Amino acid sequence: MANPKEKTPMCLVNELARFNRIQPQYKLLNERGPAHAKMFTVQLTLGEQTWEAEGSSIKKAQHAAASKALNETTLPKPTPRPPKNNVNNNPGSITPTVELNGLAMKRGEPAIYRPLDPKPIPNYRANYNFRGMYNQRYHCPVPKIFYVQLTVGNSEFFGEGKTRQAARHNAAMKALQALQNEPIPEKLPQNGETGKESEEDKDANKSEISVVFEIALKRNIPVSFEVIKESGPPHMKSFVTRVTVGEFTAEGEGNSKKLSKKRAAMAVLQELKKLPPLPVIEKPKLYFKKRPKTILKTGPEYGQGMNPISRLAQIQQAKKEKEPEYVLLSERGMPRRREFVMQVKVGNEITTGTGPNKKIAKRNAAEAMLLQLGYKASTPLQDQPEKVRTN
Repeated sequence: MANPKEKTPMCLVNELARFNRIQPQYKLLNERGPAHAKMFTVQLTLGEQTWEAEGSSIKKAQHAAASKALNETTLPKPTPRPPKNNVNNNPGSITPTVELNGLAMKRGEPAIYRPLDPKPIPNYRANYNFRGMYNQRYHCPVPKIFYVQLTVGNSEFFGEGKTRQAARHNAAMKALQALQNEPIPEKLPQNGETGKESEEDKDANKSEISVVFEIALKRNIPVSFEVIKESGPPHMKSFVTRVTVGEFTAEGEGNSKKLSKKRAAMAVLQELKKLPPLPVIEKPKLYFKKRPKTILKTGPEYGQGMNPISRLAQIQQAKKEKEPEYVLLSERGMPRRREFVMQVKVGNEITTGTGPNKKIAKRNAAEAMLLQLGYKASTPLQDQPEKVRTN
């Protein structure tokens, strides 16, 4: 089918049968033709009515019989369901919040969402002590509605919905209608103003309790929260929390300890914001002196007493040049008296060295290269007599 969301004829027949409380029955009547081109005949029975249809497969024959039944049946059909309304009417399935974020970035004004407390429901406490009331908590269920405050620059918008995301979308739609036709501000605020606004934006994304603790930590002031009152029946408790920040105190009330603590923090924040700003202390910049190079590896006397191979490699590293390349040129002599010839290349310079084994030949080649480059000869090291392996 072209549209995968369309219902097949068999699916529609099943709905029709369910609506009329009957059972559809499919029966294979005939099968004819060669193996590569078979034709099947299927019979569909709905109540007292029957239809027959053919198809190149059993499934196609069933769909053909079902489509015949839908066109010719006299059974009452169920009313079609209306299509679901699209919550997002924007083209390209772009949500209002995403579209608003793009507009806010162009304007240089971030979109900040803040959840708001739900509107208070009227409290009929007198009825809760009446003996005749039955199951009062579930007597009149009220659907929960979420509220969100949206701030874009200096503009504020409020949204509501059945979910927090729906409330954000509602507030974003209102902001889009108001800001789409307004010109984009050209002048950017000064550095000092941007710093203040960024701090306010950061505080807006944090909880009020966290902001209180941060202010107290910066000013070295003690903070304490204490639940001073708890009242009401078990199913509708009311809490009062007191916050003390240095010399400032405030109280907050709510139907949970968390809410009362948050409202107390909001109240004390209004007093803390009136305090004078703290002086800015600039940290001194640290300067590090570069250590002077105590050893100059390029000097003619560097590395006397070292292995010539290591000495030549370190000199090339100090010069930041390519490392020496060693190649075995030849191997000659009797099995018990072998002689190896090794060649070393440094830049355009080439020297060779010989020895009874590859190691000594390589070392003699490196020593010859050092002498050719102008370095003093390495002092002879006390070599242990090396054993020559024989086959």
